[in-house]
Amino acid sequence: MIANSRKPGGLAKVLGPFDLVLMGIGAIVGTGIFVLTGTGAVTAGPALTLSFVVAAIACGFAALCYAEFASTVPVAGSIYTYSYATLGELAAWMIGWDLLLEYGLATSAVSVGWSGYFQSLISGFGIHLPVELTAAPGALPGVTTFINLPALCIMLLLTAMLSLGVRESARVNNIMVVIKIGVVLLFILVGARHVTPANWQPFMPYGTNGMLSAAALVFFAFIGFDAVTSAAEEVKRPERDLPIGIIGSLAVCTVLYVIVSAIMTGIVPFKEFLGIDHPVTLALQRAGENWFAGFVDLGAILGMTTVILVMAYGQTRIIYAMSRDGLLPKRLSSVHPRFQTPFFATWLVGIVFGVLAAVVPLNVLNELVNIGTLAAFTLVSIAIVILRKKRPDLPRAFRCPGVPVIPALAVIFCVTLMAYLSWFTWVAFGVWLAIGLVIYFTYARKHSALN
Repeated sequence: MIANSRKPGGLAKVLGPFDLVLMGIGAIVGTGIFVLTGTGAVTAGPALTLSFVVAAIACGFAALCYAEFASTVPVAGSIYTYSYATLGELAAWMIGWDLLLEYGLATSAVSVGWSGYFQSLISGFGIHLPVELTAAPGALPGVTTFINLPALCIMLLLTAMLSLGVRESARVNNIMVVIKIGVVLLFILVGARHVTPANWQPFMPYGTNGMLSAAALVFFAFIGFDAVTSAAEEVKRPERDLPIGIIGSLAVCTVLYVIVSAIMTGIVPFKEFLGIDHPVTLALQRAGENWFAGFVDLGAILGMTTVILVMAYGQTRIIYAMSRDGLLPKRLSSVHPRFQTPFFATWLVGIVFGVLAAVVPLNVLNELVNIGTLAAFTLVSIAIVILRKKRPDLPRAFRCPGVPVIPALAVIFCVTLMAYLSWFTWVAFGVWLAIGLVIYFTYARKHSALN
């Protein structure tokens, strides 16, 4: 597997630690701060800050396991590759199949959120799209809509960018990340002056269950740091840079989430966030800082743009790795001779999930993305213990501390959060995995490189 990654004609090694930290922040800071904070506040109250901490701890334990794997097996494909190296082909296929759904639906869902903020921004300039082109069919009760045109357009635009080269995509991502972090920091500075501590009482109105339910919901806000590991083959010094990118981006985003959620619930009583899809803007409006609302809309748009960019990037690299192993058609691992990117796979992903964002209401699919991610984190935490037992001789530039205690804590936290997701999510996830099993035994197993 590692030998295959070193063959001539592969992916170009152009990324450094700064690129990876910003890539992780680009994937994480977006929907979490600008949308899910409102939903989480209604579920947990001011204890939303603790919900983010619990979700971050679960991610943190898993991140330490990811960092060891990424520095030991620097190959494209993220958790799929690590599972292949430790748990075998069938387990790797199932988790890769899981990740295809997780990353794809994440890009589609965020594209729909991006569309909403974009329409809000241009409406401030008196520009309004025909209502038929503003949302998927059935997404707006009582309104006839045909297609979410902005969501489709942003997916296709970012697909074109990714297909032309990872270095160029990373540069654009870095610029947008710096801008949106600046917007978040400005919100903190402006909003902190308007906090009313009385709004934090009662701090935990729905008890521990409410806090943990919100943690399971806002876990979506942390999805993205694992996408950093999918860039392994394009990193100049993966044994050093990947752990920096993973842990650094997660730490920065956790601090920002906790501070922003505390300020929001300190400005607006938590019950008033019910049904609000722009909670940060609402907080500023209640604080009388209307002049800054437009900047927040811009920050939200940039934030979601980078999330889509990085998640789409991660998905194409997982498909690339699975195809190279023979589990998917070989065409999907072909690299463009000029751009040095998996050109065909990139456009296939962009078109499929762009159309999905355009024609399917995705407001109920966040939980499905969460359960897929939590399952992936659980598996990588188990796999790190297995690899330590099977291959203690492998050189490890970064070693997860406290094995097997840290991996065990990661499993406990992730499984606990999964238990707070709805039964519908479990059923839908089970159906998707069943489809994956059928494809494995009818196609992938026969064409596998191992076979």
